[in-house]
Amino acid sequence: MIGEGTARSAARTGWGKLRDLRAWIAQCDRGALLIVVLFVLLLPLSNPRVALSDEVQYYAYLRSVYFDGDLDFRNEYEHFAQAGLRNRDPAVFNALLRTDAANPNPVTGKLRNVAPVGSALMWSPGYILADIGVRAARLLGVEVAADGYSRPYIWAACFMSALYALLGLLLTYRLARRFSGAFAATLATVAIWLATPLIFYSTIAMPWSHATAFFLFALFLTVWLRGWDGQLEDRTARRSPMNWVSLGIIGGLMTITREQLGLLMIIPAVEGLDAYARLLRGRRWGEMRSLLIGHVLLVVAFAVALIPQLVAYQVLNGSPRPSSTVSGKLNLVSWHFFGTLFDARHGAFLWSPILLIGLIGLIWLMRRDRMLAALLLLGFVAQTYINGAFGTTWHLSGSFGFRRLIECTPIFVLGLASLIERLRIRTGRWPLVLAAVLLIYWNVGLIAQWTVVRKEMRRGLIWEEMLYYQAVEVPRQVIGRFDDLLFNRCGMMTNCARDG
Repeated sequence: MIGEGTARSAARTGWGKLRDLRAWIAQCDRGALLIVVLFVLLLPLSNPRVALSDEVQYYAYLRSVYFDGDLDFRNEYEHFAQAGLRNRDPAVFNALLRTDAANPNPVTGKLRNVAPVGSALMWSPGYILADIGVRAARLLGVEVAADGYSRPYIWAACFMSALYALLGLLLTYRLARRFSGAFAATLATVAIWLATPLIFYSTIAMPWSHATAFFLFALFLTVWLRGWDGQLEDRTARRSPMNWVSLGIIGGLMTITREQLGLLMIIPAVEGLDAYARLLRGRRWGEMRSLLIGHVLLVVAFAVALIPQLVAYQVLNGSPRPSSTVSGKLNLVSWHFFGTLFDARHGAFLWSPILLIGLIGLIWLMRRDRMLAALLLLGFVAQTYINGAFGTTWHLSGSFGFRRLIECTPIFVLGLASLIERLRIRTGRWPLVLAAVLLIYWNVGLIAQWTVVRKEMRRGLIWEEMLYYQAVEVPRQVIGRFDDLLFNRCGMMTNCARDG
């Protein structure tokens, strides 16, 4: 009898816990919960490594400042270059160690690093924790190198990048929820994530700047849109001094993570000009003075946030401006503006058709808030313009997809969510889910082709037999190499140096 009573009590306790779990799930935001669950399920497929020349440059800031206290990257470059050469990949050596007219810099004697410093700053909390963990493990007798190159350090940087991708998705989802229902916001966020290069640069090519910069822009929009209702002058007036300072700091961090994102500051700039015009017409001098003070705070905070990058420029290049290796590629005229979007081999809308759909969706967001939609479209145009102004590298040949628009993800999600909200009334949910699945499969198929099935795709889209590869070869080869996909993903890439 005692045993039966105990069993009944345990059963009741178990059912009670299950009911509590179900109640907790019911109270949670199911869209956000779905995003977190999908992220956790995909995380085991990630490929944490530092191997490509861009990755090495981002990572070198972190390792060199933390361990050596300088910006002399020779030992970092030599480490990763040797790892590449052991795997018959001289790319890092050729890009970073080979001597030319600008490398080392003739003024400073420093080896080039054209990557901004923002990613290293944003990854540093995880990196420091990894170092603390490594040193604690060594005290307990675990054999792991405390040198900044061993696996815990590499993983720390890579998974910090993945974490920022998750946080960016959750912030973007919350933004979409402000202008559409839960279904539309969830489907738009998940679809844009999985049907664009964002998933590639947050799971496969992890230590790049895109996932981190995406998070920062999502955070920027979240802070900027606080109190976003009513007339425009009311929106700007509701911002507190701390709000303005936060916008400046986040905007500066965006810029030193990916320099082209500085152009996204055009969004609050144009908003401000419109507000000044309205206040001037209404002779609302007190509010105009408050707005001016807010903008001064924003500009000062923005300038302070740029200091780490300006210092790095000075040390590396001998002046507080970017390397000529970067600035020399830029033109004043964006000759390839439309090519970045529609080029048959490299266009963003052909790699990721969902981006065009999301952009079109801004029309329906405009019906809800004309100024917001117009400013988001302006931000997208500014990013496309500077991408098209890169005379020699606008096409991003060798990259997966058109990665330079990843940071605009919140813009596409807000547009797509507005469109889905509109279509759901007419079509119901399932046709929209099916369309999203097809777009996601298109992207997954391209990832499979780019990585293992048809590596010639790394030079650009190949339309010959594209449907055959997507429908037949991708499933066949993925199934045939399933063990490698699970346990040897790094070895399927050109340079399989996991720990450097």
